[in-house]
Amino acid sequence: MSLNITVKEKLHARCVEIKEETESNILSAMNDAQQSANEYGAPKDRYDSFRAQLMRKRDMLAQQLSVVEDEIRFLRQLKPDVVKTKVEPGALIKLSTQTLYIVAGIGKVVIENEIYYAVSPVVPLVVAMKGLKAGDSFSFRGQSMKIDEIC
Repeated sequence: MSLNITVKEKLHARCVEIKEETESNILSAMNDAQQSANEYGAPKDRYDSFRAQLMRKRDMLAQQLSVVEDEIRFLRQLKPDVVKTKVEPGALIKLSTQTLYIVAGIGKVVIENEIYYAVSPVVPLVVAMKGLKAGDSFSFRGQSMKIDEIC
C-alpha cells in the first residue's frame, strides 16, 4: 500500500464525520440530563442529591463537548490535499507496523479495507517522531522504528 492524497482526503473526511457524530451524541446526552433534572424538579430536601448529580453530569458533558468542538475546528483547519514532508499535524505516516494520521485522538479508522490510526499530535509516539522525514529512523520505548513514507 502506498500513501496518496486521495486516501488521505477520505481518511480526513471520515475523521471529521466521527468527531461530528461524537459531538451529536454528547449534545443528546446533555439534553437528556437537563431534561431529567427539569422533570425531577427541585431537590426534595437538603440530602437529595439526584438533581445535583444530573447537573454535574450535564456539566461534565459540556466540558467534553468543548474539547470535541476544538478538535473539529482543528480538523477543519487542516488541508488534507497538501503533501507533508515531515512528521507534523496533518501528516499521514507509514511505519513498518502501522499507518498513523496525525490529527486528533480518534483511534482505528478503516478506509478501503486498510487500517489507519488517527492519533493526537501529543501522543508519545508522535512526539518521538516530530520533525522526522521519510527514511528516518528513531527509537521509541526501546524499539527501533523507521518512517517508510509520509504524505
